[in-house]
Amino acid sequence: MAALRHPDLPQRLAAEALGTALLLAVVIGSGIMAERLAGGNVAIALLANTAATVGGLFVLIELFGPLSGAHFNPAVSAVMAWRGELPRAALLPYVAAQLLGAMLGAWLAHAMFERPILQFSTHLRGGSGAWIAEVVATAGLLLTILRAPPGRASALVAAYIGAAYWFTASTSFANPAAVFGRLFSDSFAGIAPASAPGFVAAELAGAALGCVLNAVLAGTPAAARARPD
Repeated sequence: MAALRHPDLPQRLAAEALGTALLLAVVIGSGIMAERLAGGNVAIALLANTAATVGGLFVLIELFGPLSGAHFNPAVSAVMAWRGELPRAALLPYVAAQLLGAMLGAWLAHAMFERPILQFSTHLRGGSGAWIAEVVATAGLLLTILRAPPGRASALVAAYIGAAYWFTASTSFANPAAVFGRLFSDSFAGIAPASAPGFVAAELAGAALGCVLNAVLAGTPAAARARPD
C-alpha cells in the first residue's frame, strides 16, 4: 500500500511477517479483552474490537509501508503482483510470511492473556450473507487501496475496515491471512476451520471484483493505463 524503498527481500518478508503478527495480536487480543470486560454485551465487545483494530492497522501500515508495502494480506499481495507493483517471484514468499505471522500473532495474544497457546476456534461462521459480506468487504478494501491518494492509504484503509466491521454481516475479515490466524484462536475473534474455505474463496472473489471496479472507475484497464502515450 506504499511505495517500496528497500529491495532487500528478506527485509520485506520480515516486515510482512512481523506486521501481520502484530495485526492479528491486535485483533485477537482486543477481542479477548473486550469479551472479558463487556459483561456479555456483544455490541460493546465489537465496538472495542473495532476501535483497537482501526488504531492498530493505521500504525502498522505507517510503520511497515515503506519497508514491504504493508500488505499483511495475501489477496492484496496477489493484486499487487498482478499489477506489477510486487515482483511475481516474491508473491509466494510474501504469502508464506503473512500466514506464519498470522499464526504467531494468535499465539502471542494467547500468551499475553494467559490462555492456552495451542487451540482451534469452534466459532462457526458462514452462510450466503457472510460470504456476500466478505466479497463486499474485500472488494471495498482493494478499491480503497488502489484509489487512495498518495500518502492517505493508511488512514483510509483503517477507516474503511472500521466501518466494514459494522456494515458487513461477517465483521469484515477481508484477508485470507486473518482467516488463517483466527483459526488458531477459540476466542471472540476466532473462526472455525470448517468455515475458513468459504471465507477465503469469497475474499479472493472480492479482490478480483475490486480490481474490476477500479478499472471501470478509471475508464481503462490497468495494463493500458500503465503504458506511456
